[in-house]
Amino acid sequence: MSVISTRIQGDVLVVTADNPPVNALGAAVRQGLMDAMRQAASDDAVKAVVIRCDGRTFFAGADITEFGKPPVSPSLPEVIDAIENCPKPVVAAIHGTALGGGLEVALGCHYRVAVPSAKLGLPEVKLGILPGAGGTQRLPRVVGVEAALPMIVTGDPVPAKKAKAMGLLDALVEDEAGLEDAAIAFAQDVAGRSEHPVSSRRSDRIADTPPSAFDDFRKANARRLKGFEAPEACIQAVEAAVSQPYEEGIKTERVLFQKLVTGTQSKALRHVFFAERAAQKIDDLPKDIEILPIRKVGIIGAGTMGGGIAMNFLSAGIPVTMVEMKQDALDRGMGIIRRNYDNTAKKGRITQQQVDTAMSNLTGSLDYADLADCDLVIEAVFELMDIKKQVFGKLDSIMKPGAILATNTSYLNVNEIAASTGRPEWVIGLHFFSPANVMRLLEIVRGDRTAPQVLATAMKLARTIGKVAVVSGVCHGFIGNRMLAARQKQANALLMEGAKPHQIDQVLLDFGFPMGPFQMADLAGLDLGWKEEESKGETIRDVLCERGRRGQKTGKGFYDYDEKRNRTPSDEVNAIVAGFAAKSGKAQRDIGDDEIRERLLFPMVNEGALILEEGIAQRASDIDMVWLNGYGWPAYTGGPMFWADIVGLSTVVAGLERHGDAMPDLTISSLLKDKAAKGERFNG
Repeated sequence: MSVISTRIQGDVLVVTADNPPVNALGAAVRQGLMDAMRQAASDDAVKAVVIRCDGRTFFAGADITEFGKPPVSPSLPEVIDAIENCPKPVVAAIHGTALGGGLEVALGCHYRVAVPSAKLGLPEVKLGILPGAGGTQRLPRVVGVEAALPMIVTGDPVPAKKAKAMGLLDALVEDEAGLEDAAIAFAQDVAGRSEHPVSSRRSDRIADTPPSAFDDFRKANARRLKGFEAPEACIQAVEAAVSQPYEEGIKTERVLFQKLVTGTQSKALRHVFFAERAAQKIDDLPKDIEILPIRKVGIIGAGTMGGGIAMNFLSAGIPVTMVEMKQDALDRGMGIIRRNYDNTAKKGRITQQQVDTAMSNLTGSLDYADLADCDLVIEAVFELMDIKKQVFGKLDSIMKPGAILATNTSYLNVNEIAASTGRPEWVIGLHFFSPANVMRLLEIVRGDRTAPQVLATAMKLARTIGKVAVVSGVCHGFIGNRMLAARQKQANALLMEGAKPHQIDQVLLDFGFPMGPFQMADLAGLDLGWKEEESKGETIRDVLCERGRRGQKTGKGFYDYDEKRNRTPSDEVNAIVAGFAAKSGKAQRDIGDDEIRERLLFPMVNEGALILEEGIAQRASDIDMVWLNGYGWPAYTGGPMFWADIVGLSTVVAGLERHGDAMPDLTISSLLKDKAAKGERFNG
């Protein structure tokens, strides 16, 4: 069956795409559209054209699998030019999403109509490229620079009503079932006009663009765009739309596109795109495995983590019962959830009705027995094995058969926790990251006896609550925190050898992390897990806490902080560190940024390789997903394992060997050494 079909209704040629799942603009679709335009131009009985799509969406973008392969004619720019140059008016009938090449096709049409639920956008920047089929040139001409820049540079789509207000759509069709008929009627209505709007020939919306518009946009979005190459190229392309004739602007767009698509950042971001989808696939789970219904969730613990976890389910419309030991703790936790929702509503991100609905689904309790009818219960109590076992022992006697028992532990042995119950096959780790209502990552820890349907249900549930789920086996710290420990060990060692906290942090900031290890420690609180009554000043952290330097909350930690929490290096901390170094006999020296970067990041790659060797992670790209979504690893490097591929695994091994004296207890992964020797990569 052809992916493009045509039929004539009255005097309108209706062109229909049917290329599931998202009507990607692959070679067959492009050829079909080109043939349809030829048919429309050559048939005198045709007075207008409607382009529409079957399935759940309009064209949702180019076929990303074609990237990096030899081009297949006709190209998308050629197809869009053919649509725009059609002597009959062409109307795009949009439902679902018109994204990337899909919106570029719509821009090539003379008119655009859509249902109110549709979204339109140019998200190419999120793949490290820019719209390469005229999108950077046509969109500003249609909606103006002020509206076009955010769409192109951030890649965020706009809803149909906003698109209509900015002039991107000509009409909204309230009845989605009647979209095709409405588009045909619209096409018949405009068919008799002597002229039709041609996006590439318009100048009215860009004529009065102030020269400062682009630099103002750069300054306003500098923090968000830092480190990424594609956003700046997008801005330059839109500048070309204003300063150059269309024919020259298209050439500028093409040059910028080609530079990006062959660059490392685009390869990394495309890797991220596919890695997120690959993480959803568990190799040994049958496709037809039963997914258990999760109609009600229990949360044990109303603290910061428990409250954040609860919000994920409440926002997805799943009722939650939250249990605490004391009423004041329960009231405080539920109050914080309410304030979080209220603040989000004040910012216009949700409605007050959504707030009220979420809170109506939240029930507080001081009695574990109120969890008995939950399909899933998640404990978010102190990170102590004895307490975890006590909680699971209680749950084992209360929960109904078939209920999933989950621990939010960050480090502890899920198998040992499961063994405290009579139903270890129903126990799983669901490691949320703080703040749990914001962070996308969910590490799903598969115990040795976790039932396949429990794992499959957890994976499905993660998608329901908007998380990126990565499966980990059982080991101390799982994937993310295990690798973090390897980095932190070297950060502490570098500190003792003469590097300063701000220097170590700055190396990671320059690499693209949002913060370094000592900034992170100050933010979390240096007294986290520290007990004053047991402190003997044996570590740097002990001394800092004893002196009241407990992080941002006390105005001083590894750094000194002003009232706006701006940090400055601390002479007191440097003196404390120097004292510990002197006691240990560590010689102080100047340490270069390159050595710091290698000693922080190469051991992480090595730990990732060990995780793969041990079967803790399924694939290297899963490790990348953990670090990209849970720890702020810069997306434009693709994650630690992809970054290692780009740097070269032989370079990583050589670096680990070069710094071996500073890492005497580090064992280089045999998998890493083997791949390096063979010139192989972790990712393809």
